[in-house]
Amino acid sequence: MSQQNLLLEELTSPEVKRALQDGYTTVVVAVGAVEQHGPHLPLLVDAVRGDRLALEVAHRLGDALVAPTIRVGCSEHHMAFPGTLSIRQETLEALCTDYAVSLSRHGFRRVCFVPSHGGNFAPLADMLDDLRLAVEPDCEVDAYTDLVGFMQCWKSAVASEAPEFVTRVGGHADIAESSEMLCIRPDLVREDLAEEGYLADFDDALSERIFRDGFRAVTPNGVLGDAQGMSLKIGERCIEYAADGMAAALRK
Repeated sequence: MSQQNLLLEELTSPEVKRALQDGYTTVVVAVGAVEQHGPHLPLLVDAVRGDRLALEVAHRLGDALVAPTIRVGCSEHHMAFPGTLSIRQETLEALCTDYAVSLSRHGFRRVCFVPSHGGNFAPLADMLDDLRLAVEPDCEVDAYTDLVGFMQCWKSAVASEAPEFVTRVGGHADIAESSEMLCIRPDLVREDLAEEGYLADFDDALSERIFRDGFRAVTPNGVLGDAQGMSLKIGERCIEYAADGMAAALRK
C-alpha cells in the first residue's frame, strides 16, 4: 500500500476490509495535544507531529494502518498559557478505549498508541491494563510510554546532525521540536521569534516539577531548551530517530 492510503480515514470501508484481508491488522494511533509552544510555534504542534509520527511508525512496523490522531490531550500543566486546550485523564482514557474497541471489533489484532505530547505518556501507561481488558480477546494493545527515553532520541538526533546544538534540546518548543515543524508545517513557524527558554536536561525530576507546579513555574516563555538554530536537516533526523525508537520499543 502507498503512504497515502495507510491513512484509515482516507480509505473506503471496502478498502479497509481488503487491507485487513491482506494482513494489515495493526493500527497506530497518535495521541497529541493543542497547547502553547512558546512565542514561535502554533498550538497545533503536537497534533500535526502526531500525524507524521504515527505514519512513520506504521511504515517501520509494517502491515499497519494509521488511525486519526487524537488531537487534544492532557495539558493541564500548560493552562497558564492562553489558547491551550486540555481534557481530563478519564476523558482521554474514554477516547482511547473507544478507539481500541472499535478497531478490535473490525478485526485489527494490534492497536499501538504513540504519544506526541509529553503530558500523555503517564496517562497512557496508567490506562494500558484497562485498554487491554476492553478489547476483543484476540487483540493486543500497546503504547510507547518512555518520556525520558523519547527525549534521548531527540538528543541523539541533534547530536548526529549538529552536535554544537545538543544542549538546546530541552523537550518543548526547542530546537528539536521546532525543526520537526519546519518539516511538517513550515508556514506556521515564526523563526524570527525563536528564543531560549529553560535550559536543563529533561529527567524524571524536571518532569515531576512540571506536572506538579505547571509549565509557567519552570519556564515563563513556555520553552524548554532553545529553538534557535532550527533546520530542516535537524528536523528530518529528529523525526527519523523518534520513529525508530518508538517502533523498536513496540516491536519488543
